[in-house]
Amino acid sequence: MAMNSENNKKHTYIDMEDHVETGFEENFRVISPGRMVAKRFFKSKLSVVGLAMVIFVFVFSFAGPWIINATWKYQETQVFKIERNSDMVSQAEFKGPDGKPYTYYDKSRTVVQFKAPPSKDHWLGTDTSGFDILTRLMYGGRISLVISFIVIILETLLGVLLGGLAGYYGKWVDQLIMRIVDIFASLPGLPIILILSATISSIESIPAEHRIYYLMAFLTLMGWTGTARLVRGQILMLREQEFMMAAETTGISAIKKIFKHLIPNAMPQLIVSATMGLGGIILYESTLSYLGLGVPFPRAAWGSMIALADPSKGQEILANYPNMWVPAGILIVVAVLGFSFMGDGLRDAFDPRMKR
Repeated sequence: MAMNSENNKKHTYIDMEDHVETGFEENFRVISPGRMVAKRFFKSKLSVVGLAMVIFVFVFSFAGPWIINATWKYQETQVFKIERNSDMVSQAEFKGPDGKPYTYYDKSRTVVQFKAPPSKDHWLGTDTSGFDILTRLMYGGRISLVISFIVIILETLLGVLLGGLAGYYGKWVDQLIMRIVDIFASLPGLPIILILSATISSIESIPAEHRIYYLMAFLTLMGWTGTARLVRGQILMLREQEFMMAAETTGISAIKKIFKHLIPNAMPQLIVSATMGLGGIILYESTLSYLGLGVPFPRAAWGSMIALADPSKGQEILANYPNMWVPAGILIVVAVLGFSFMGDGLRDAFDPRMKR
């Protein structure tokens, strides 16, 4: 009897233990770090608004031209003309192949639709060259976004490489790289880029369509220092952690320690920095295009479209044709604000101290 009672007690205890474990699993669920970051990000209304703005700019710039081409067959550099019947415009005498004189009468004329107002065929009208403004806005967005992403990727790669070496090795390597960083950081970025771009534009041996590659190189050269400082600071903090001491005992090489253990732990800060830097690159590119040092005509860029309203060229477009320059300005604002909102949201989402 005593034995049966003990068995019953033991059996009851095991059942209760299983019930407790089962209840724990049902009521609690482990969330991965990635899902936790995403949950914090989408919990912020400003982050969601920024993401929506960025998605709109991407769809407008990359899917828009395909839709326009499928619907109206409009191209980026297509000049739109109309045939107008009128009274006799010109008369000319010429001698035919048979040797007899003939008179040529021109009763129609082809007119380029310069500065056409918005209509069902051209929703935002045409510009001073007869190009459809809506189509050019889409292609201009492609230029700005592609340049910004390529420059940010190159800046990040260069900053990670030099910042990682400086932070891990320290001593004279750190001193040398940081002094180079100080030199580049002390230079006035925009004036130097303007001078270099103007110099490239004056070299006739460089084709106009290749100047954009030099522009990207200049922007990369002037913008990598911030990433290098960020990576160096993160590695100085992380290399003394316990997981790095454990990595030391495995005997792996320094390069693997940097790029397999240290850099991945600095990725959240790099992602935030890159996202917030995209808006600055778009502003740089738009400024250079406005000054005629970016994408050459007849290619489109948001900055060059705003340049049509340059007051030094007259007040007519600025005052009477807002459809030529206001939409480009709105798109620049939307893109820059969208990336800034996303950067703020990612910074808060990656910060474990944030409680939202």
